[in-house]
Amino acid sequence: MSTLTLPHAEQSLEVQKAIRDLTEVTRADLPMVGGKGANLGEMIHVGLPVPTGFVITVDGYAHFRNASGIAGQLDALLRSVPVNDPSALQELSTRLRGLVLRAAIPDDMAGSIHDAYERLSAAAQSHATGTPDVIVAVRSSATAEDTTAFSFAGMFESVLGVQGFTALADAIRVCWASTFGARVLYYRLTRGMPSEMPVAVIVQQMIASEKSGVLFTVDPATRDATHVVIEAAWGVGEVVVGGQVTPDHYVVDKATGRVLERSTPRKDFLIEPLPTGGMHQVDLSTDPRMNAPVLGDAEIAELVSLARKSETHYGAPQDMEFAIANSRIYLTQTRPITTLTPAATPSVAATPAAPASGPAPMLHGLGASPGMGTGPVRILQTVGESAALRPGEILVTRMTSPDWVPLMRRAAGIVTDEGGMTSHAAIVSRELGIPCVVGTRDATRILHDGMVVTVNGREGTVTEGASRAAATAPHPTAQEGVISTGASAPIVTATRLYVNLAEPERAADIAQRDVDGVGLLRAEFMMLSALDGMHPREMLARGGGDDFVRRMTEKLHLFASAFDPRPVIYRAMDFRSNEFRKLAGGAAHEPEEENPMIGYRGCFRYTREPDLFALELRALSEVRKDFSNLHLMLPFVRTGWEMTACRALIDASPLGKDRRMQLWIMAEVPSVVSWMEDYARAGVTGVSIGSNDLTQLMLGVDRDSAMLAPFYDERDRAVLDAIHTIITRSHELGMTCSICGQAPSVHPEYAAQLVEWGIDSISVNPDAIEQTRRNIAAAEQRVILAASRRTLRSPASSFPTAH
Repeated sequence: MSTLTLPHAEQSLEVQKAIRDLTEVTRADLPMVGGKGANLGEMIHVGLPVPTGFVITVDGYAHFRNASGIAGQLDALLRSVPVNDPSALQELSTRLRGLVLRAAIPDDMAGSIHDAYERLSAAAQSHATGTPDVIVAVRSSATAEDTTAFSFAGMFESVLGVQGFTALADAIRVCWASTFGARVLYYRLTRGMPSEMPVAVIVQQMIASEKSGVLFTVDPATRDATHVVIEAAWGVGEVVVGGQVTPDHYVVDKATGRVLERSTPRKDFLIEPLPTGGMHQVDLSTDPRMNAPVLGDAEIAELVSLARKSETHYGAPQDMEFAIANSRIYLTQTRPITTLTPAATPSVAATPAAPASGPAPMLHGLGASPGMGTGPVRILQTVGESAALRPGEILVTRMTSPDWVPLMRRAAGIVTDEGGMTSHAAIVSRELGIPCVVGTRDATRILHDGMVVTVNGREGTVTEGASRAAATAPHPTAQEGVISTGASAPIVTATRLYVNLAEPERAADIAQRDVDGVGLLRAEFMMLSALDGMHPREMLARGGGDDFVRRMTEKLHLFASAFDPRPVIYRAMDFRSNEFRKLAGGAAHEPEEENPMIGYRGCFRYTREPDLFALELRALSEVRKDFSNLHLMLPFVRTGWEMTACRALIDASPLGKDRRMQLWIMAEVPSVVSWMEDYARAGVTGVSIGSNDLTQLMLGVDRDSAMLAPFYDERDRAVLDAIHTIITRSHELGMTCSICGQAPSVHPEYAAQLVEWGIDSISVNPDAIEQTRRNIAAAEQRVILAASRRTLRSPASSFPTAH
């Protein structure tokens, strides 16, 4: 082993939790080992072939961060992240990464990593080859990476061909530092995620791959669930994932294993690990493998079998990576496919392929993202030429990388010389809904700037001239996230899927989507409009109460009518004092509070200003005369006496005699766990968990504080314990239970956990509707399958013999 001498100090609790063998890890450990680590451990438990290894957990990163003395400097730099200034963001990223790369790994932790590396080397029997230190692959595993909603494609670092402890320690720091990459910071912050999220690191025996690749259990371009798509190349798989070569492409019938399509392009080089560590490139120009098929029929059949097993276990389409050495197949990753977009309405459907009588294509490649786009060609050799690309042009280049994303958004279509279905251009194009053809080999040579072409992302062709169909079809935006790839049956789930809404203008459109109702109708937007910028006390002083009720009634009527008979749960006003002070006349009526987040708000405000609360109740009563699907939810309920007082106000209002109206409360304050029986006696019929406020109050973390952002995590054990208790107690007391915070939208694994705990409904933002429905369906299938297996294993389930 390495001759480096390391102290083995008594391990702290942090260090004891810092190292986990992959055999000890399952999906449930995602918050501790990241998405990639959780998936690898889960595969081992399922019996899939995975190389041996260990994980340095997020606790390990936290220990390094604190014990190395860089925590304060990182926090100071992260207080203000210039997300909209690319040059400033890059400068900040360099400073953050430099702090991590220069910091020493604490002695106690270095000793634990060294011990784990020794065990891995022994398990690999590397001494038999005369190589004392096993060669490993070191990969980042972020807690939001490789989950159903977020792929972070190509953003986190991996270091291959690592040998010896000194090189391993350097590689680990590289992976930790990648959490501060400029693209990672931009991706996180533009999606409402914290500026810093801890990253775990996987250390795994490096397979000396003779061939490798990726496979999809559903065709990601056509969404055909009956097909398995395999892409393979010689050497290690990074050439496939990174789009450095155009791989062999196989389309296989999932049920029969019959190969339906087979493409074997020229492969100019391969990359392989060196026996002494590191990687090197091998030229194939004189090698017979350059034009030879990579996979044999037996290997294809085994890969399809593994694909079926993985998809069945996870209950959702999978994107898998594999390596083949000494005739043995290893799986190096499986993750949900993040780019299966929902079917669209005809107005935004992907344009069908051109008829056979049209002009012959100039170029053929792999259809990587469906749809058709027409526009003038713009050839770019480097991302530094991005200013030349005008909106609506066809981007043509050799291949793309993560720093190309901002300019890719401007393109009407994308064409690359190299790459396959998992290349960066393919993945990002599918996420953005932009037609894309990859692996054409000669696009940058055959096409020229200004030439008008049509890109057919389904057929994998580029044709000269404009297509009338493509020119008239609306181009879906990344925000819309919809593109039609064929009809699909609606997904039916027992767990209801609700949507969070606020703006009346969106009611009619969202009501057409696959949702079971509105789980959170926020009052604030409607109230600001109804108040016309005036503080409500000023409004009442000027005799505007009746007009306010009329305006609110009109807006609520839009929601109730659009969703009828599906329920619409209206959350009553929850302005904080600092927000009310900004309205006209507000300074005269609102207290100045040091911490309005836990100040004069919610249910307590109603008990002190019952005349304002009465106006909301009048508006609800008016709407319920026409639509009985509108119900009331009380926010920020702290104690039983508040609830009793509010119940009395409701009973005194026109709603008092309406016993069909559901009364909900928001579970945002931890005290809800102790008061639930009293709430049930007060007539509460539903509990909606507000994970945003519940998290900040459980953890004592201000969710508006940039300094504390790394500690704000809805997946913390304390938060999850509280949510589990709320769901359980709700059912014991005969109340329905839902959740309407950000967590199920940002962290898709939340949906699976909530379903397992028996939550009745999940309410998410409109952009997460389709993906969350799929998450719920997959989770329900796993629950049913697990129950079935338990029944089959029970002695009582044995079938009686016939007599």
